[in-house]
Amino acid sequence: MLRLQDEKDIEVLRKAALLLESENKRLVAEVVRLNRELLQAQGEGQDPEQLALRLAELERQLALRNRKLFGDSSEKRPTSDSDPEPSNSAEPKRRRGHGPRAQPKLPTIERVHDLDEPDKVCPSCGAALHEMQGQSEDSEEVDVIERRFVVVKHKRKKYVCNCGACVETAPGPIKLTSGGRYSVGFAIEVAIGKYCDHLPLERQARIMGREGLEVGSQTLWNQLDELGVVLRPAHGRLLDYIRSHGVIHADETVWKMLGYKKGSSKRWVMWALGCQDAVYYEIQQSRSTDSAAKLLADYKGVVMCDGCPTYTALEKRYESLTLSNCWAHVRRKFVETEGSFPKQAGEIIELIGELYEIERLCPPGSDGDDVRRQLRQQRSRDVLERIRAWVKRTQALPHSGLGKAISYMMDMWEGLTRFVDDPRIPLDNNLIERAIRGPVIGRKNHYGSRSRRGTQVAAILYSLIETAKLVGLDPKAYLHAAVTAGLNGQVVPLPHELVTAQARAP
Repeated sequence: MLRLQDEKDIEVLRKAALLLESENKRLVAEVVRLNRELLQAQGEGQDPEQLALRLAELERQLALRNRKLFGDSSEKRPTSDSDPEPSNSAEPKRRRGHGPRAQPKLPTIERVHDLDEPDKVCPSCGAALHEMQGQSEDSEEVDVIERRFVVVKHKRKKYVCNCGACVETAPGPIKLTSGGRYSVGFAIEVAIGKYCDHLPLERQARIMGREGLEVGSQTLWNQLDELGVVLRPAHGRLLDYIRSHGVIHADETVWKMLGYKKGSSKRWVMWALGCQDAVYYEIQQSRSTDSAAKLLADYKGVVMCDGCPTYTALEKRYESLTLSNCWAHVRRKFVETEGSFPKQAGEIIELIGELYEIERLCPPGSDGDDVRRQLRQQRSRDVLERIRAWVKRTQALPHSGLGKAISYMMDMWEGLTRFVDDPRIPLDNNLIERAIRGPVIGRKNHYGSRSRRGTQVAAILYSLIETAKLVGLDPKAYLHAAVTAGLNGQVVPLPHELVTAQARAP
């Protein structure tokens, strides 16, 4: 008998997965058939239309469960095989793949290849070959020069006066801590490995061991902890900068606490706030309104968010805070139910798509506010009225997928339509959802944090690294500049401040 848990042959496992998928689909179809017969048997005297809706909801649930097991997580709508081909048949087909990709950031090393001495003789006449000046066959290849760990021995020269009253010692390199064995560059390398490239410290220690450096994960953590001390002031300033904007984005995701104590929660929450050129993370114990209030209690402006009840409670508690809700989340609900309600869901998805088409006509940023305001008043408002009309004429069971999607949209209608009168408000919360991907990938690799101090360091470094990426800075170069400034007693620059300073430099 085949034991899948012990089988290591990829081809055998692939065949087993295909058989299981086929059997699952057969069983799903059988369940649908039996439930259809059961509903028909029980449905005597019931409204046929209501029975059809109940049956469609059952099929939707089964299809959704099957898609979660065997499908991908993309939100793209499936393309029908019957979709018409592009009308311009004369247009040439695009070549698959791509040619050599330009590498403008890489230095070029020229390596000359010469013939061996015995080969510099003509095989026909035996005469010596002479070099053709300026002639060569050239090609390029991308190579790798291995990273190297070295022990740098610093010798600080000493000077003394003949009078014996003065002795001077040359300054050494800046250190995270006095007498520290590891350099600032090494600590930043560890930080980039964990919070930018998502490598757990144990994995980094094994990689370094193969490269000749014997080091433990606790030592690597100590470097991150010391970086956190230097960069902590910048973390607070980053939050103040984001909250100085009239419209900000908010989201949250779970964060595991591996070193939790008895009676505390295993699952903490990473809160994220963001604007166009900055993102801030803070890890707290829960999704409660009190936790959110620590970040937003005294904020005066508009918060773009999803339908989490925490934000609604926060808006009721603080009059200075206004919510705007995300159309991408609404669209997602209808895409999930389109398989069971293709006509109804297809109609509303197309209407939401019109809102996005209108937005694409506007110049990005604050320069497009006037055009955006005008188009939203003239065209987006009409689309919203058509969406409301669609809701009124669409019948759906309250507990069906379509009914739940409609209820989700209408419960947030005020927040969803607030963008019409304020050109600063975007249609969706995708900015912060993209920004939170880095910590989510990191969480999947190193499983969260082992201590409260670990959550603080993670929040500081994720905030600064993801913000640097957001404004187009190399995270490693930014951390070098920020840590150097902090160790020299200067204000640690935020990424957008560094970009501004570089633009002003002659």
